[in-house]
Amino acid sequence: MAKSARMTLCSFCGKSQAEVKKIIAGPGVYICDSCVNVCKTIIDREVKAPAVDAKPPIRLIKPSEIKKTLDDFVIGQDHAKKVLAVAVYNHYKRLMFDSGQSIKDPAALSPEFSDVEVEKSNILLTGPTGSGKTLLARTLAKILDVPFAISDATTLTEAGYVGEDVENVVLRLLQAANYDVKKAECGIIYIDEIDKIGRKTENVSITRDVSGEGVQQALLKILEGTTCNVPPQGGRKHPNQEYIQINTSNILFICGGAFVGLDAIVQRRLGSRSLGFTAVAAQHEQALKPEQMMKALAPEDLIRFGMIPEFIGRLPVVSVLDQLSVGDLEKILLRTKNAMVKQYSKLFAMDGVRLRLTPDAVKAIAQKAIELKTGARALRAIMENLMLEVMYELPQREDVTEVVIDAGVVGGRRKPTLRRAGKAEPKQDAA
Repeated sequence: MAKSARMTLCSFCGKSQAEVKKIIAGPGVYICDSCVNVCKTIIDREVKAPAVDAKPPIRLIKPSEIKKTLDDFVIGQDHAKKVLAVAVYNHYKRLMFDSGQSIKDPAALSPEFSDVEVEKSNILLTGPTGSGKTLLARTLAKILDVPFAISDATTLTEAGYVGEDVENVVLRLLQAANYDVKKAECGIIYIDEIDKIGRKTENVSITRDVSGEGVQQALLKILEGTTCNVPPQGGRKHPNQEYIQINTSNILFICGGAFVGLDAIVQRRLGSRSLGFTAVAAQHEQALKPEQMMKALAPEDLIRFGMIPEFIGRLPVVSVLDQLSVGDLEKILLRTKNAMVKQYSKLFAMDGVRLRLTPDAVKAIAQKAIELKTGARALRAIMENLMLEVMYELPQREDVTEVVIDAGVVGGRRKPTLRRAGKAEPKQDAA
């Protein structure tokens, strides 16, 4: 039986008013409550709800708690950890206060501070290779649960030259934030090998230094805070793409570099204060203690190294990391949360085998890493070489229950001891 023409019907599903609870009238159309619920379900599932506000998705952690967590991942470098903890705490405290998330009532501040704007304090880490600069920055981002990106300064050039534009530094952070602009604007960017973009010479050259001083000039605005146009696909290969605008004012930049030869520059500056016969003795004493000289690092030393004054001015927080000692490397092997020995022990345990390194073996590995002069990075290569033959053979052996490595194995004088159930295979001299 056909429905009456005068009957009110839902324009979407065709149901009459008698078949539904409610029909809402519009300009010439009608929609029932059932279709409204269906539409709402589709919208909730497919359309991401806009953020209620632009508050940065961060957690404010006290400096002492930040350092305590860093201690679980990075051995030594106590002064650098304190510097980073305080700088990061102040940075995100400023962000939270400006967005109304402060743990204190903004109205409780004295009126004299109402017009005071706290500037951003970017960080410069200097120290030998393998001393933990990158690991410190990465761990900080993990503690704070903010987007983190690493860029290499050696690949950057001025716009228009072969290489990467400085905007690609921000692009990596945007990608780490899954293209969430608000989240990226509260992230951390670590620029490694920053010392490699120093001026190659103090003399003015007729050729343009597009990968040195030119990159420093290009980074100035981004470090200080500006709205930059970021190409989501990488820029030069896709010139017609739409740009994403990102404000870098609240992005924390941490720059790191080995700055090889910087201790000699500091030594010359300190030595120039002495005159006469005492100058030679003083310079000789300082030459024996480069770590102590680096503690006296001043901005003028970085400028003499090849960094431009404007660039150094945008990195007000400077921390010097110490050279790792044999004892530090032993602790890195054994005591950190992701210690190298723990990682290999887990790999061996997956095959049902226990790995045991004797104390003299751990010390020998640390001493070998010191000789390679690449800091903690050398530990992975040494361990891989030590474990190669054993890890190649173990999957074929179901009778081995334990592998023992001592100093003789590290020195290449004999092979690891393989213990079977109830007995052990004799130690064999290496061929």
